[in-house]
Amino acid sequence: MGFHTFDIDRAANLDDPGRYRFCSREELLSLLDPDSTMVVADLGSGTGFYTDDVAPYVDTCYAVDVQSEMHDLYREKGLPETVETVTADVSDLPFDDDALDAAFSTMTYHEYASDESLAELARVLRPGGRLVTVDWSADGEGNDGPPREERFSLGDAVSALADAGFTVARAETRRETFVCVARRGE
Repeated sequence: MGFHTFDIDRAANLDDPGRYRFCSREELLSLLDPDSTMVVADLGSGTGFYTDDVAPYVDTCYAVDVQSEMHDLYREKGLPETVETVTADVSDLPFDDDALDAAFSTMTYHEYASDESLAELARVLRPGGRLVTVDWSADGEGNDGPPREERFSLGDAVSALADAGFTVARAETRRETFVCVARRGE
């Protein structure tokens, strides 16, 4: 698999409402099921497109991205009151053990998927904490998103999450993407 980051010169594309055809605001909120007491992280937040959708419903939403330039662009747009930016790789998150109630990634799993990253997510999510993943499927049509060779199949993602101590509650393949909702084991 080819791990890469999103080209900063194309960052404006991350704010295209057309992204909702792959994961709508309503779908993400339904999968995440946020409430006003939760602390969550958007993994690979970019310019905050989906972070903005979740932020009004939680106590704290960490916008996690490996590229500080993405945070600069997000700040220019204006950060919601409940958002804090965090520049970090998913394999090395600056959170305490059990610090997060939930985490989500939209079209970024393929950028960080590794045993180290999933172990780190298992460390920072509280027992029973929810991990929502919507990503480009290796079995998808390939018309949008990264090249197929950089994608994972739903089966590979489910197996990797199980190996990291997660229990998958929902797993679904769609035309171009997959959805996976998992909980950290006790």
